[in-house]
Formats: sequence, structure tokens, C-alpha cells
Amino acid sequence: METTNKIAITPRRKFLAMMAQGGGLMALGGMIWTGYLEEAKSAPLILRPPGAVAEKDFMRLCIKCGQCVEACPYHTLSLAKPGDAKPMGTPFFKPREVPCYMCTDIPCVPVCPTGALDVKSVSKITEGVKELDITKARMGLAVVDVESCIAFWGIQCDACYRACPVMDSAIKLEYRRNERTGKHAYLTPIVNSLMCTGCGLCERACVTEKAAIHVLPLEIAKGAIGSHYIKGWEQGDEKRLEKTVSDVTTHTKRSEKSATDYLNTNEEMFK
Repeated sequence: METTNKIAITPRRKFLAMMAQGGGLMALGGMIWTGYLEEAKSAPLILRPPGAVAEKDFMRLCIKCGQCVEACPYHTLSLAKPGDAKPMGTPFFKPREVPCYMCTDIPCVPVCPTGALDVKSVSKITEGVKELDITKARMGLAVVDVESCIAFWGIQCDACYRACPVMDSAIKLEYRRNERTGKHAYLTPIVNSLMCTGCGLCERACVTEKAAIHVLPLEIAKGAIGSHYIKGWEQGDEKRLEKTVSDVTTHTKRSEKSATDYLNTNEEMFK
């Protein structure tokens, strides 16, 4: 006759088991939270939908509802998943895979319930009537890698130029002589940062193995001149200094004359 020895579960053993389970759950939660923080930190190159406010405000306003993703008819937008190196649950797109096709009715923007996608930023007023204008979107800025772009080699290619929905405004072709051959010309793409919407159609159309033109977020693609540099040849540019000059303190007496007047006279600098 077989006998089974049952181990009595004492309160002490039950307590230790609960402690072990709790420790395991805490460790798992810590790993998930650490992964979330790491992905949140690695998101400076993320491209948001049209009308997205500044990234810091976007992260505060976006509730990760996914309505903009559902509204996109081209499946351009995706919600970030673990491993995407982007804040989880937030919408983004990869132009090389599926660019923004510049819908005139911009269905992804009006459905946003919190203002993370700002309708005003992609709207214009025509004859007193407010209407959507996708060309006002600034999702990013296209940047050309001149070393990889075959047009800069002298090979005729205008794929990005022809793919641009605002052709001759956002991307233009610059004509210049090929000094190497002396017979041919370069037709190189030049991006106008004031007109580029960041849709990524140019990046999608690029014929090279890895796109020679790619869209970057504006805060990364663009520099900042600073108020201390002005275009002396443009009379109106000096007005940028008017707001800052009054706040400047110096121990050296400043000339009351403008830089242009000083350079065009033979007077000594300090009198």
C-alpha cells in the first residue's frame, strides 16, 4: 500500500512564496519600464503625422488612441511597438517604406481629439473661408547626401524631383556645367526648406540602394543662425537686431552708425 507524504504549507512558506512572486513581478515591471525609457530616449529621428505640434508638446498631448492611424487611407502611419526605438503607442511613419501621400482632406488630422495634431497649422483662409492645405504641413525636411546622389556624379536622374508633390517649389533642379568632361551638365536636386513638407515621396522614389535623399525632423535637419549674424546686403535684415540690441550691455562705446555706414567711410571707428 502506497502512502503519499503531503508537505504542509505553513504560513511562513506561503509568505516566502508570495514574496518570491512579488519580487519576480517587480523585476519584470522594472525591465518593461527600463525598455520604455530607453525607447523614449532614442526617438529624436521620429517623423510624426501632418500637423503634429512640437515633439515635447506632442508627447504631452498624444493619448495614443490610434485614430490618426485608422484614418490614414494609405496605411502610412503606424503605432510604435516595443523594439521600434520610439515611444510606444505613438504614431509615426517611415518614408522609405510608406510615405505621406499628401491627402488634400488630411483625414488623420481632424480626428485627433487632443490637439496633438493641430488643424490650424495645416489650414489657410481663402476669401474668408477656412480650408485645409496639406502643403502647409512640416513633417520634416528632405536632406540630400551629395556623395551618394548619382545626379551629383553627372548621371542624369530626377526621380526625387518628379516625385515631389510641390515640384519646382520644394525641390528644384540646379543646372551647372560639368567641369570634368567640359561637355555635359549636372542637374542636381536642391531642397527649399521653406517649402518642403517632409512627406517623404522623394525618399521613396530615390533609385539608389539606400536613399540618397532622406527626411529628417526639422529640429535636427535645420540649423540656427542666431541673432548676432545679419545679412548686411539686405536692408530689412537689420530689423532682427532691434529686439536684442536694447538688452545688450557692453563697456565699449558702440558706434551709432550702422555697420554699412562705417565700412563705407574713412572715419576712425571711435570718435
